[in-house]
Amino acid sequence: MLRVRRFEERCVELYSAARIRGFMHLYIGEEAVAVGVDEALTADDAVVSTYREHGHALARGVPAEAIMAEMFGKVTGCSRGRGAAPSGRSRTTTCPPPST
Repeated sequence: MLRVRRFEERCVELYSAARIRGFMHLYIGEEAVAVGVDEALTADDAVVSTYREHGHALARGVPAEAIMAEMFGKVTGCSRGRGAAPSGRSRTTTCPPPST
C-alpha cells in the first residue's frame, strides 16, 4: 500500500508541475482496495478498470518505472507510450487496457 501511495504522490508532483499531461485520476486513499483485491486473485485472473488503475497495476506487479514511462508517453511504458496518463497495460502482468 505504501508503494502505491508514494507512486501517486509522485504523480501529483509531476502533474502539478505540468510534466504529466492530460487528466490525472489519483488512487490516493484507495490503496487497500487494490492490495486486498490482488490477494484474492490468481495469476490467471484479469483486472479491468476504466481509470484510477495505477494502484491495481502496481499491486499486480507492473514495475512503477513502466507505468511512469507510460504516463510520459515513452516507448518503454507498459503500453509502449500509447496509453497516456490514465491507462496502462502489460503483456506479462494483467492490467487495464489503454484508452481508445
